[in-house]
Amino acid sequence: MSRPPAKQRPAPLDRGLLPSLLGYVLRRAQSAVFDDFAATFAAAGEATTPGEFGLLVLVDRNAGLSQMTLARALGIDRSTLVPILDRLQGRGLLVRRRSPTDGRTHALALTPQGAKALARYARLVRRHEQRIAARLSAAEIRTLIDLLERVHRGARSR
Repeated sequence: MSRPPAKQRPAPLDRGLLPSLLGYVLRRAQSAVFDDFAATFAAAGEATTPGEFGLLVLVDRNAGLSQMTLARALGIDRSTLVPILDRLQGRGLLVRRRSPTDGRTHALALTPQGAKALARYARLVRRHEQRIAARLSAAEIRTLIDLLERVHRGARSR
């Protein structure tokens, strides 16, 4: 009886100039980070995206935040934000109330259920962050965050 031929590893892919491009490397890192975030939340039986987590943090930390201010802070337009808010409101995590200072706008707030969920999510995110940054020192993490903020400001300055 003959054995099947051993599987050969595919030749390494020549990525050309891609690894030297900041945008390419950032996108690959973002994809890996988002995959780990999703796996962390799925393992805990939670279904929340990084964007939803960030939104909930901003609403929690900024009492009465308006939808327009939130959209600007997230870097998205209002038409993109509204379905996300609808979804989170449908899950009982946040509410929209008429703003006490401007009746034309809505003030956003977490529900008690939303505050409890955010506390659970924050614990999961801390574990996720420890895992993705495990090969970096605290000083390297601070430096990387600073450098990425500078890239962000530079990309937004045009």
